[in-house]
Amino acid sequence: MPTVVGVRFKKACKVYYFDPADTGVAKGDHAIVETARGVEYGEVVLGPREMPDALVVQPLKPVIRKATEQDDNKVFENAVREREAFHICERRIQKHGLEMHLVDVEFTFDVNKIIFYFTADGRVDFRELVKDLASVFRTRIELHQIGVRDEAKMMGGIGYCGRPLCCATFLGDFEPVSIRMAKNQNLSLNPTKISGICGRLMCCLKYEDYLYDKKQNNGKPELGQPGCPGCPALNADAQTRTEAGRGSAYGSGGRGEGAPRAERGERSERAERPERGERRDGAHPERGERAARAERSERGDRAERTERRERRSERGERNERTERRSERNERNEHAERGERTERRDRRNRRREERTDRPVASGAASSETPTTVPVAQPVTTSASAGRLNGAAPASVSQAPENGGNT
Repeated sequence: MPTVVGVRFKKACKVYYFDPADTGVAKGDHAIVETARGVEYGEVVLGPREMPDALVVQPLKPVIRKATEQDDNKVFENAVREREAFHICERRIQKHGLEMHLVDVEFTFDVNKIIFYFTADGRVDFRELVKDLASVFRTRIELHQIGVRDEAKMMGGIGYCGRPLCCATFLGDFEPVSIRMAKNQNLSLNPTKISGICGRLMCCLKYEDYLYDKKQNNGKPELGQPGCPGCPALNADAQTRTEAGRGSAYGSGGRGEGAPRAERGERSERAERPERGERRDGAHPERGERAARAERSERGDRAERTERRERRSERGERNERTERRSERNERNEHAERGERTERRDRRNRRREERTDRPVASGAASSETPTTVPVAQPVTTSASAGRLNGAAPASVSQAPENGGNT
């Protein structure tokens, strides 16, 4: 089994394994490692240990060295530059008129790459923005579009429970969460109560779901239902106390029925006990009817509550389907709008190119200034000689028709 150390690059992110390579790094140290994105600066959260081959992703890259004070200062400088790059990128986004929201900026340790994280409703054509940023920073630029859950993880915040968000404090990966988990735990299916600040189902619904799945797999009924392990004893105690109270009431009534009831068996007592609604000697005639009405009312209330719960569940599922459908329609509309805008821009560019060609040639012929030749003084050899005080030389010119001079 290979010996590895666990390195984490942010507060709440995955732990990556590296080969310590005799660098002497221990838990709590900072180390410089080589990753797929380049040279990175991270914290060792797991000391050297042997790890099974199945849990290690090959090839296992080594730790370059233990971080020094200069490395710490460089990380601080990169953090300052990240804030400056964030403001610059925001201004460039406004300049290009792009519908995107910048979330975070990340520099690699060697500043070989700058990564910009943003959110958007649909596809965004940011090719011109990348060229503009590359001309400013003179390094490799990457733009990553993330979802709302990743945005909440990067931004942080306070949840409905009053504590910092789980995804921003200790969750390394996002696990899938479904509405079935809320149903298993008998929670309210109101989307506003089971959704986090990101608008998705809360991650904490996953924490106890396995206990409810285990309970269902074991076939244990819910509390209060027939067959629940704890209910028979409770029901038996309650029944015993009720029968003892009835016996004392009968005995204190002066009819002499307390002693015989205590001596009889349970079957004879159940047989001689009057049915609900039946009038006893000296009992109120409407007591049984009131009990029957109360039982019917309770049964109706229970059925109504069950029906209301089912309607709420169906309404929550319907709302969730509607939200998904609306989001899908918005994405499609945004994509179609972008394609239409791109096609219109292409048509406009072609139209401008077609109209610019003849106009450019005509403008060149009409606007070209006419140069009027200016007569320059011609200095002959005779005049030149006169000026220099020499004798004038004879100047002869051959006739154009080839005649003799």
